[in-house]
Amino acid sequence: MTQASWPAPAAGGAAGPASGGGESRASFHEQDLAVNGRDGFPDYRIPALTVTNAGTVLASYDGRPTGLDSPGPNSILQRRSDDCGRTWQPQTVIHAGRPTRPISGYSDPSYVVDRETGAIFNFHVHSWDRGFFDSRAGVDPLDPEVQHAEVSTSTDDGRTWSHRTITADITPEDSWRSRFAASGQGIQLRYGPDAGRLIQQFTIINGAGDLQAVSVYSDDHGATWRAGEPVGTGMDENKTVELSDGRVLLNSRDSRSQGYRKVAISDDGGVTYGAVTVDTQLPDPSNNASIIRAYPEAPQGSDRARVLLFANAASRTERTEGTIRMSRDDGRTWPVAKVFRTGSTSYSTLATLPDGSVGLLYEPGTGIRFAKFGLPWLEDVLQRRDR
Repeated sequence: MTQASWPAPAAGGAAGPASGGGESRASFHEQDLAVNGRDGFPDYRIPALTVTNAGTVLASYDGRPTGLDSPGPNSILQRRSDDCGRTWQPQTVIHAGRPTRPISGYSDPSYVVDRETGAIFNFHVHSWDRGFFDSRAGVDPLDPEVQHAEVSTSTDDGRTWSHRTITADITPEDSWRSRFAASGQGIQLRYGPDAGRLIQQFTIINGAGDLQAVSVYSDDHGATWRAGEPVGTGMDENKTVELSDGRVLLNSRDSRSQGYRKVAISDDGGVTYGAVTVDTQLPDPSNNASIIRAYPEAPQGSDRARVLLFANAASRTERTEGTIRMSRDDGRTWPVAKVFRTGSTSYSTLATLPDGSVGLLYEPGTGIRFAKFGLPWLEDVLQRRDR
């Protein structure tokens, strides 16, 4: 495979979040993209965020007419920005749910972008009668008793989409009775023999009823998808990030609500993972979170390649204290942390933007909100600590 490439930064920008774009590098700006009760839906949830090869910022999320998760008649929605999140085009539909019988819905979006081809994938749930916990085993794409995995694909910078069900492709064990893509954003590997591999994280329920994490991956630009080996027990929504040496770090929500994130390492590009451990540096109330490389273009083994960003609700018990953390050593330590919101903060997802800033899409409890900041906004914490 050839090495993936990142969209070129805008004039004056950097190849990573060293600058803050057009705003002050130490600033934190935010705006609402979807407000509950407006534009056709009483409830908006589940943010996903990415940047296309053309430099377009895409934000996706659920429109929920009943306020319910799957199997509600939800729709996957999207907004686009051509200026690194300063302004946004009107809300559009990637895949619309059906509120009348037979009720059908789509929930929990996650983007993966192929930097080699430009193709954009939006993974999400497709459900009729069953949700994640009461889905039955099976892979028939027309079975309404199964919660299915769907991937929508765009080859025109996210303007139009085609759809296909991949439940059978990513269910190697007949005993698996449910699966869903962890919302937010997947990754594409840049280093080593698996460079170019696309990876989207899933949570499954195995035959014993345990929740496990699994990497679903493609080595042929999304033509086919397969599941790696399930990892852990008591897992939930999980994300991966490629480390500076090419290993893959998995970071997971804990379905057993022990108050911290779970982590594991893969040496084979996400096919298998080692032992799952609890990272007590990362408090979490059992919530979705995000982990990314701050500098996507950084060379393998470089200092910049070791810089990771992590966003979550940094409370062990409540979905509050929205916090951004930074690690300079591949996630071994997290010495930098800054609260961006003290009140209600549910799901969040990060993406490095072409102008050198970082985008954050999150749930403040009233819908979907977008924020952007530069690393100096985070590093100000260290500067104040050293005074």
